[in-house]
Amino acid sequence: MESSQGRWPPLRPHGGSGAAVEEEDAFLGFVAHARSILFPDDNLLEDRGCAEDSRVPSWSWVVSRILKTCIAYPSGVTPGILLSEIFLAWCEQRRFLTSKKNMEWMAPLKRRRRRTRLPNTVTIDSIFEKNFLSPTSCIEAYFVIVLSFLLPGTDIYMLTLGDLWSSCTIDLYLHRRYYHLVESDGGILKRGREILLTGCSLRLAMEGSGHHRLLPTEYLVILLDEDQDEDAMLLGARFCTDSFSSITHDAVKNAAAFYFYARIESIGSLEAHGALGSLQRKQIILIDNEGAKIKFLLWGEQVILANLFSIGGMLALDAPFIASALDDGGTSEELCLEYGSVTQLYLVPYIQHEEQVHLTSTQMRFQGSNSCTQNQSQSKASQVVLPLNPQGSIDFSGYPFRAYVSDLSDKMTGISLYGSVTDIKREVECADTVISMTIEDATGAIVAKLHFVGSWSLGRVSIGHTVYITGLKCLTKRPKRLITYILILKISHASSTLFYMFMLS
Repeated sequence: MESSQGRWPPLRPHGGSGAAVEEEDAFLGFVAHARSILFPDDNLLEDRGCAEDSRVPSWSWVVSRILKTCIAYPSGVTPGILLSEIFLAWCEQRRFLTSKKNMEWMAPLKRRRRRTRLPNTVTIDSIFEKNFLSPTSCIEAYFVIVLSFLLPGTDIYMLTLGDLWSSCTIDLYLHRRYYHLVESDGGILKRGREILLTGCSLRLAMEGSGHHRLLPTEYLVILLDEDQDEDAMLLGARFCTDSFSSITHDAVKNAAAFYFYARIESIGSLEAHGALGSLQRKQIILIDNEGAKIKFLLWGEQVILANLFSIGGMLALDAPFIASALDDGGTSEELCLEYGSVTQLYLVPYIQHEEQVHLTSTQMRFQGSNSCTQNQSQSKASQVVLPLNPQGSIDFSGYPFRAYVSDLSDKMTGISLYGSVTDIKREVECADTVISMTIEDATGAIVAKLHFVGSWSLGRVSIGHTVYITGLKCLTKRPKRLITYILILKISHASSTLFYMFMLS
């Protein structure tokens, strides 16, 4: 990748760091060139507030998009192809911001709360464009059950749904287990209610019908807002009386109904053993306000419900089925919750808190070296606001600039690193496959521990290769008085959205 005037300008090393000096790198030069050409107005971070709401992508997003495009064109790419792919991908990701109608939907929503978009979310516009909907996809009917009505001459309820990112709406045949939530005048499923759906099937428009529709799904979660009086009264009156410690075997035998309100602590898969065969299982650990924990198990087709949950959210369970948990050898006396035939689920989503992060001298110097208005950039790009995860770590996946080794500190997650491999070895004392890789850039070196789940390897990656890794989290290790930072990444077959590593030799 070269310009008409020669190679792209190199990234200047961090002065006075004492670390190995980063030589001229054509790849980094093209990244800087692409950002300056496509997104020149990247020095207004202080005015924008949160990085994820900015009009320009983060440095790591641009790098990942370039590498993905190179993989998509194995025979070779030109700078023009890369620049157009980056620009189109960013426009596609942010296109809902240009819709006046969607901006009107967003305004009241931002006043209420902020929450992260679910990983498997599809938009209603994309359903119409592709004429396809995967059963595992999530539909976030976000602030818009537009209308609920009975089909003329039938007793079938329909919901008209919209979402934050689409200009179209779509009708859903409501599953009969939710009819009682719309039949009364004070029903919960009414205009303005937010819901999450999964397990949906698409009914394509037939001759004379003219409209796509969603077939009924029993996997529906109703969102509540504790700041709204109506929702707060529902939670207080129905779900705050029972606790996990109040479950007794006698109550279970007498088919007593329980109503729980608890925080989602973890979500994980369970391997099937013995008579369970290949049946899929998901285990969700819930903790109530008394500190008691219980397992909420999903079986078979129910596991897709877990796509609608996120760690840190508050889950309200209306009449869950109570059973004895199965262990590896058979039954046990431990009680667990299951998604029964009459169970209703309500969710208060995790509110993503934010924290201001000041740009380091490293960031200021490198950002200034690639900008024609160095002084102006340094005066304005003084800090950004980044979200916190439920554990209180700062999520750097939307960080606008490149992260360097010297910038790392404890409680960082979503880190992307670019550097050369100076050491690589497998930790033999660990039962799982754990590779320790030392990555060095212009400001220093760091040890990244890559935890592989299953039979994974690093293939041809060796000392001297240049790598780019994203999805790392940073932990502090204190042997004696020496403080070092260990980067952790757990890699499984389901974590493709978190892990990309490319050899750039």
